[in-house]
Amino acid sequence: MSKVKRIGVLTGGGDCPGLNAVLRALVKTAAYGHGISVVGFLDGFSGLIRDRTLRLEPDRVSGILPRGGTILGSSNKDNPFRVPAVTDGVKGFEDRSDDAMRVFAAYGLDLLVVVGGDGSLTIAHQLAGKGMPILGIPKTIDNDLAATDLTFGFDTALTTATEALDKLHTTAASHHRVQVLEVMGRYAGWIALQAGLAGGGDVILIPEIPFTIDSVVEAVKERAFRGRTFTLIVIAEGARAQGGERFVSRVVEDSTDSVRLGGAGYWLSAELEKRLDREVRGTVLGHLQRGGSPTPFDRILATRYGVHAANCAAQGVRQVMVALKGMEITTAPLAEAVAQLRLVDPESQIVRAARAVGTRFGDE
Repeated sequence: MSKVKRIGVLTGGGDCPGLNAVLRALVKTAAYGHGISVVGFLDGFSGLIRDRTLRLEPDRVSGILPRGGTILGSSNKDNPFRVPAVTDGVKGFEDRSDDAMRVFAAYGLDLLVVVGGDGSLTIAHQLAGKGMPILGIPKTIDNDLAATDLTFGFDTALTTATEALDKLHTTAASHHRVQVLEVMGRYAGWIALQAGLAGGGDVILIPEIPFTIDSVVEAVKERAFRGRTFTLIVIAEGARAQGGERFVSRVVEDSTDSVRLGGAGYWLSAELEKRLDREVRGTVLGHLQRGGSPTPFDRILATRYGVHAANCAAQGVRQVMVALKGMEITTAPLAEAVAQLRLVDPESQIVRAARAVGTRFGDE
C-alpha cells in the first residue's frame, strides 16, 4: 500500500457542538503522527461539488476545541446526487456526483473524511459506491446513527435541554402551571427521553411510544389529586398521537432531508388547555440545542473520533465509520451505519427506569 499523503474532510448536514473539536484532532493527528496534509471542503458537500476549500494545518485548528459550530461551514442542501437546478425556467435537480469525483481527484486526495449524520453519511456511502475512498465520523445531536453507541453533539444538546427543564421547573412551580417543552431529535426520542429523565419530566412523549391525549390529561389530573400543583411535559418534535401523523412545520424540497418536524409542543399545549381548567404554556427549544460550546464529554468524544479517523486513514482503512462501542473507539462498515436509524427501544432499561420513578409516556 502506498503511503497516504493527503486527505480531505467536510462537515455536512446540521451543525452541532464538537465539530471543531473533531477537526482539530483529525488535522493534528494526521500532521504530527503521519505527515498527512488535510484539505477542508467548505459548506459540506457544496465545497466538494464547487471546488471551495480551506487548507487545514495544525496552526489553523489551534484554539478551536471549545468553539461551537464548524470553521468549515456546513449545509444540508447540497446532495451531489440531487443538486437544485433550473432548466428552461423550470426548477428541478441534477446529478453532480461526477463533479465531486473530479474535484476529489484534482486535489490528489487519498481519502475523504465525512463528518455527519445519517443524511451526510448516506451520501458518503453513495460516493463510495462510485469509487471514492471514505471514512465517516458520526455527528448528530439526535444520537440516531446505527453502529455507534453515541454520536458527539448529543451530550451538549442533552445538557441544554436539561437546563431548560430546570428553568421551566421553577416557573411552573411558582405559577402552578403545566409546562410543555418541545425538543429536537427528528424520528428518535433520545433527547426527550434523557432530558426528561435528568430534568424530572413528569410526562415524556417520544416517537417510539405513540401517546393518547387522554392519557396525558389523566397524568396531569392524577398529579393534581396527589397535591402536585404543576406538571412538566417533554415532547419530542417527532412524537405523534396513536393513529395520528407526525407534526410537520414545513417542507424544504432542496434539502437532503426535506421534512422539517415541529409544532407538536404547541398543539399539545392547546389540546391540554381545552381539557384542563388551568393554564398550559408551551416552549420550543429549537436551535438552541445545536449551539454553544461543547460539553467536556463531547470535546473528548470528538477528539477520540478525530484521532482514530486519522489513524485509520494512515493505515489504509476505507469505507467505514469510526464508532464508540462500550468504552472503546472502533470502526463499523459504512453500509451498516446508514442501514437504519438507532431508535429508543420502548422496553429498554432506561425507559423502565423512567416508568419506575413515576414518569408517564402517554400510553397507559
